[in-house]
Amino acid sequence: MIFKGFKFGMILQLAIGPMCIFIFQTSIAHGFWMGEMGVVGTAVIDSLEIILAIIGIGVILKCNKKAEKFLKIFGVVILFLYGMNSILSVFNIYFLPNIGISSFKNSGNIFVKAVILALSDPLTIVFWAGIFSIKITEEKFCKKDLQLFAFGCILATLFFLSLISFIGSFTKQIIPLFFINIINFFVGLLMFYFAYKHIKTPTDNK
Repeated sequence: MIFKGFKFGMILQLAIGPMCIFIFQTSIAHGFWMGEMGVVGTAVIDSLEIILAIIGIGVILKCNKKAEKFLKIFGVVILFLYGMNSILSVFNIYFLPNIGISSFKNSGNIFVKAVILALSDPLTIVFWAGIFSIKITEEKFCKKDLQLFAFGCILATLFFLSLISFIGSFTKQIIPLFFINIINFFVGLLMFYFAYKHIKTPTDNK
């Protein structure tokens, strides 16, 4: 059952999102182990959201449209601010100095930044609630099966993002600072795109 959850989680990871971009950017700027702190932060939030989904919080949020709308706005703001900060960092200007990636001096800051960015899409809880509802009703998962499946999904997050971190740290050794700045600029644009997708996604379809 763990392997089944791992396979499902890997399929989800292939849809590149903000966290994948963040881990890649972090490992380029600060190396593999700093990127790993971001991976851990992401996995912590994924685990929390899955736990909340299992106990039914996702269903409650889905029924409360005002809460969904508020969380969507929260996610858009987080992504927009990060994107703006990433673009301005190319010119040594930090829109949010305290959370700017280049201002990080230790792994704890990377962990906190990963947690904040992972929360940019808190409605992921609703998604997981839907997945686990299907597993319970259609595939007749028992409580133990559900826990093992969820554990497999978390392992997929750790594995995939660790791989991204490794690739980023390797890339750091072969590209000059100029191209790293270009990457930071395009990361900012990607974050704007993700924020735009948040806005365009109908709340009722979540």
